[in-house]
Amino acid sequence: MSANPPSPHGWDAWSYDARMSVVTRLGAGVLDLLEPQPGERILDLGCGTGHHAAQLADAGCDVEGVDASESMIARARALYPAVRFHVARAEALVVERPFDAVFSNAALHWMPAADLVAARVFAALRPGGRFVGEFGAKGNVARLRAALTSALVEIGVPEAALPSPWYFPSPAEYASVLERAGFEIELLHCFPRPTPLEGEDGLAEWYRIFAGDFLALAPPNARAAVTKRAAALAASSQWIDGRWIADYHRLRFRAFRPATDPVG
Repeated sequence: MSANPPSPHGWDAWSYDARMSVVTRLGAGVLDLLEPQPGERILDLGCGTGHHAAQLADAGCDVEGVDASESMIARARALYPAVRFHVARAEALVVERPFDAVFSNAALHWMPAADLVAARVFAALRPGGRFVGEFGAKGNVARLRAALTSALVEIGVPEAALPSPWYFPSPAEYASVLERAGFEIELLHCFPRPTPLEGEDGLAEWYRIFAGDFLALAPPNARAAVTKRAAALAASSQWIDGRWIADYHRLRFRAFRPATDPVG
């Protein structure tokens, strides 16, 4: 598998595991949709710290994990040394042998070059192979982002300067992406999934881990105040029954590379 430049997003892999374990737990439904079989060759795309790849390996699959973050891959290798992990960007993915399936949980929304990613996944699959995943859909974390945007604007950060690190498509938009790449779609749907965050500081930690590109626009000595102000702005809708709730909307899909590629 060829290497390519790592992601510019500065992931804190230890904090991701310690405070955002909900990401792994909620991926169980996507693993069920994958229906992995012993002996299958499976690629975990955007594998993070490797928990799902390790589960697939324990189920008897021949697994490789790739992620654009060097820190994520370093932690995955430390936690699961028997599994093969690589630093690689999905939009430049090249594999030596095709896979039976490509699996991705909570990662594709970090890959805005969706057409390139889908094309590389298609090329990485054998004919008849499947692409199964879940990621953020249109409207995902809209309220959390609005609160953080307001807090940054209040300290003088121009709204036009805010980054757009996420790709949150509608079902129709992503169906078109898959079809342009050549996939046949078996299932694709969007659903709301309000997601509890751990602890009274759960939202501040969510901002620190997932919205670092936004916080980087604030002076270092102002970032804690920005997250506190964003939490205050979000509290009316997202602090529910004594806990923070992230307004997640997810898109889940299962698609196949045709068993026989079109002639033409």
